[in-house]
Formats: sequence, C-alpha cells, structure tokens
Amino acid sequence: MKKLYTILIVILMPFCVFGQQTKQKHPVPLAKYNDNVKMPLTINERAQIIEVYGEYADEHVFNIPHRLKAIKHILRNRVVIKLVTDENNKKPCTKLSEVSLFNGFVPDVKRDQSFNSNDFNPLKYNFEFYSRAAAMYQVDNTNYYIIIKSQYQ
Repeated sequence: MKKLYTILIVILMPFCVFGQQTKQKHPVPLAKYNDNVKMPLTINERAQIIEVYGEYADEHVFNIPHRLKAIKHILRNRVVIKLVTDENNKKPCTKLSEVSLFNGFVPDVKRDQSFNSNDFNPLKYNFEFYSRAAAMYQVDNTNYYIIIKSQYQ
C-alpha cells in the first residue's frame, strides 16, 4: 500500500507543481493624454455629451473629472474620420450600421439619417473605446472610415 501511495505521489507531484505556475500577464499600460484635454469643453462637445447622457450628464460626466478627461480625449484625439477614395486603400471592416447604439442614459438615441463628418457624435455608438487595439469602421454606402485609436498609443 505504501508503494502505491509513493507511486501516486511521484506521478501527481509534477501536475501539482505545474498547475501552480502563473502565466506572466502584461499589465495594462497607462492611457496617454494629449495636452489639449486640459482645455475647456467646446459648445459642440458639450452638446454631444448631453445628447447621449441627457439629464444624467452632470452626474456621470461633468462632475467626474477623470471621466470628463477621458471623453475629451476620445472626442479630440482618438476618433478620426477619414475619407478614402482610392480603392486600393479600402479595407473590409465592420459597418457603422452594425454597431449598436449606446442607450444607457437616453433610451431614444437615434442613428443619423445621413452621415456628416462634422456633426458625427461617436459617443452615440458602442465603439470599443477602451480596447487595447485600434478599431476601424466603415460608414455604410460611403467612402468614410471611422478610426478609433487606442488610448495607449
């Protein structure tokens, strides 16, 4: 019986040792903010936030300095709208119509009937703003691409 226990211990010991080893995970780097996030909100940016957060804008954005800073960073530095007319530079990607709307605070947020790059409000969509990687979306039936840069670049 002792031999059986000894054999089991010898066989099972490596599994116990290897099972306790942890994988090295890469820590999430700190977000890099440009100096322009220190500037006050523009009228347009304030309107975009209110369009999405409605009566909860003060409570969930304007009164939380780090949240306001993150949203300014999104609006000012991380969302790029690019017109691509050269067919060789076009890439297959998710269409804007496939991205769900952010309905967390204002349940009746609507999609724009037509796309205008000057009036586009990226906060209305459930883009992956806090992903480690950049993302790209094509505006349906147009040559416009929306690029969401990673906050870690």
